[in-house]
Amino acid sequence: MPEGRHHRRASNDSALDEGNEKHPVLRGQHPEAGSPVLINKVAASLEAAVAGIKDGSTIMIGGFGTAGMPAELIDALIAQGATALTMISNDAGNAETGLAALLKAKRVRKIVCSFPRQSDSWVFDGLYRAGEIALELVPQGTLAERIRAAGAGIGAFFTPTGYGTQLAEGKETRIIDGRPHLLEFALPADVALIKAHRADRWGNLVYRKAARNFGPIMATAARCTIAQVSGIVDLGALDPQTIVTPGFFVGTPLCRSAPNEGQQVGASACGPRPRAARMRVVYTRRLRM
Repeated sequence: MPEGRHHRRASNDSALDEGNEKHPVLRGQHPEAGSPVLINKVAASLEAAVAGIKDGSTIMIGGFGTAGMPAELIDALIAQGATALTMISNDAGNAETGLAALLKAKRVRKIVCSFPRQSDSWVFDGLYRAGEIALELVPQGTLAERIRAAGAGIGAFFTPTGYGTQLAEGKETRIIDGRPHLLEFALPADVALIKAHRADRWGNLVYRKAARNFGPIMATAARCTIAQVSGIVDLGALDPQTIVTPGFFVGTPLCRSAPNEGQQVGASACGPRPRAARMRVVYTRRLRM
């Protein structure tokens, strides 16, 4: 197909739908269904996006501090009411918003993270000192690799990080090339809550600068990924070379309107987070627990 013609078709949402008209998978048609349904992962609301999360779930939370943290999804999870959760994240939350708010609501029984204590992590500090939350401390590089391994189907791996420290207690060790290593196991999750910059209705995601951090690997390691995004664009509008997380890994991307095209609201904005006037949300992998 000539390049110009391909570009025109890829940038036109209706043209893509027309081109896939007879393809039952791309059209989202169930073999027993009466009429085809377009693949559209946009969910109706924040509440609908997190409705399937159950008590006792293991949930990954994207973000490095507040950069890339899906604050609105976390607020929706608090309102949803799921409890006895195991959280996997880089840290234990900041102040009393986002992940820290979830901890303050006492919905979390255990957290797996690299940096549980910061200058504004008083919520976690108080819960931990009171014995109301369990902590699994994991070096940051090991945490990232355990998550990545889960997404890649790797059951375990050896790393020299942590050898000779308390983190090595009870773990299998091996000498590799004359250097001692620890055996670390993959770290999967039931659900990943992440934040991206833009998505299309098939769930393809692009990220914005440092807000990308743990998002891409968490999306591959969870059985269902729910992504909060700043905007949803037409099919073909995202340059394939910039798509970091293919829609195959995404279950429910959440879109909310941003104040302006260039600003990523929430994670990097200063002051109170503005509430969106409109909220849309997105499906490919069903929530299976």
